[in-house]
Amino acid sequence: MSNIITDKKPVIGFSCGDINGIGPELIIKSLSDNRILDFCIPIVFTSNKVINFYRKSIPEINFSFSNIKDFNKINPRQVNIFNCWEEEIVITPGELNETGGKYAVISLEIATQALKDGHIDAMITAPLHKKNVYSNEFPFTGHTPFLKAFFDAKDVLMLLTAGDFRVGLVTEHLPVKDITSHISRESILSKLTILHSSLKRDFNIDNPKIGVLALNPHAGDDGLLGTEEEEIIKPAIKEAKQHNMLVTGPFSADAFFARGLQTRFDAVLAMYHDQGLIPFKSLSQSDGINFTAGLKFIRTSPDHGTAFDISGKNKADPSSFRAAIFGAIDILNTKRLYDENRKNPMKKLGASVVAGSVDEKILE
Repeated sequence: MSNIITDKKPVIGFSCGDINGIGPELIIKSLSDNRILDFCIPIVFTSNKVINFYRKSIPEINFSFSNIKDFNKINPRQVNIFNCWEEEIVITPGELNETGGKYAVISLEIATQALKDGHIDAMITAPLHKKNVYSNEFPFTGHTPFLKAFFDAKDVLMLLTAGDFRVGLVTEHLPVKDITSHISRESILSKLTILHSSLKRDFNIDNPKIGVLALNPHAGDDGLLGTEEEEIIKPAIKEAKQHNMLVTGPFSADAFFARGLQTRFDAVLAMYHDQGLIPFKSLSQSDGINFTAGLKFIRTSPDHGTAFDISGKNKADPSSFRAAIFGAIDILNTKRLYDENRKNPMKKLGASVVAGSVDEKILE
């Protein structure tokens, strides 16, 4: 990723998500303020026809861009639209259909290849709908498993972040009836290892403290309500401690958040999707983002979905999408400084230029 080891502005790529969802509107609203060009060079992987379609529904915004088909012709002073297809397609805001899924995948795959090839330094993914992208050609239940497979990663972690509040997940998009079969000592330890490493390298936390949630109500009540805590979770935590990780738990999930215990930790590891995301979204409000930890590359996204009910109506709130942009830039800066510090241990990591250095409030 050549841009992050120079003084140049990072090149940030954007997949467009479902073209019938709010992704294009979020992109237009987030990138319409030219001051964002002070922080990055945006490349949106879609079609200029999609952008023009949604631009008409946001009349108060003057959104200009350059069309490119070649990464050597990036305009550093304007938003760049990398045209991923030329054919005419029917855009139907708010509809869940095959077209929306097909072109969401095309955009994502081209943007991800650009990330792998070093044409972009980080990727922001707009929301897609899992049902209409899933197929024999795209057998994934979301961005996270796709990225794991695309980059041939041993494991990755879905990490939700909002300031100092971070929640990672052991399991992601699974039916509730299947969760227990995916909870093992090995899976928990793997996620803890990724989370610990990410907190150090991506968020500049020297000795991260991690709280682990129980699977069962009341942390199993000593085996009365389930044995996973005693047989699986506690042994995983013990082994993590043997690897010099500051890990505590398992905590009963309801009491943990009700008592505000998340403020005592740098991150929380939840066992399943709703256990982590319901409190995260309730407490973070509109500032939360999704970060895929465990990759060599940086990918963030807003922490919400396609919102078909408001698509094309100029009602989408870009707060989380904007936070995802600045979150990616901050992680780029932090990772760069961490790597430089590893190469030169005598060089002190400057706190003034690490995570949080880009203030999204500047564009409000």
